[in-house]
Parts: sequence; C-alpha cells; structure tokens
Amino acid sequence: MSTEQFEGRDGIDVRELAELRRAGRPHVLLDVREADELAICQLEGALHIPMANVPARIGELPRQQPLVVMCHRGGRSRAIVEFLRRAGFENALNLEGGIDAWASELDSSMAQY
Repeated sequence: MSTEQFEGRDGIDVRELAELRRAGRPHVLLDVREADELAICQLEGALHIPMANVPARIGELPRQQPLVVMCHRGGRSRAIVEFLRRAGFENALNLEGGIDAWASELDSSMAQY
C-alpha cells in the first residue's frame, strides 16, 4: 500500500491498518495520546508524540509514506491530521475509531478505557 492508495482520503479504518502492519508495508503509526493512556494500552512500533508536542516535533514525521495518526477514539488524531495537512503532509491519515476500535474489533485481549 503506497501513499497513492490513500490519495484523496482523510482516514483509514483499523482493518486497513492491520493489513498494512501484517504485510509489513512502509508506514508510520503516530500515537498522539498521553503517557498515562499509553500505560493502559498501545500498539507496538508506534511513534509516540503527545498531541501538544507534535508542532515542535514535526520534523520527525515522514512525508513519503502513509502517516497514520491515532488517539483513543479518533478526535485528537483528526485534529492533528488537519494540522499536518495544512503543513503539507498529504500522507497524513486519521485512524478512525482510534485504539478503542482496534481493541473492540481486532484485539479483545487489549485493555480498554
């Protein structure tokens, strides 16, 4: 799955993310939740940058592969995707439903909050 596959889209669902991960396709998963939330549950391999710190750390984010932004349910990540799009990150995608959807739909063993 290349960035072009997601062209014109603002988000992806958890099943699409699971396929990216399963297939080992290049992408970055940006988790914008706070440290106390990460202590409850998280997805392995995610880049953790709390929402408030994203503007200062924008240089760490890729532009040439899908950048999937996640939070608890999708609200904060949607705001970050909008911010990143304004900054020229056409590759930014919101994970619809966030980690809550991941736990509900894909991994019932994951702690929820």
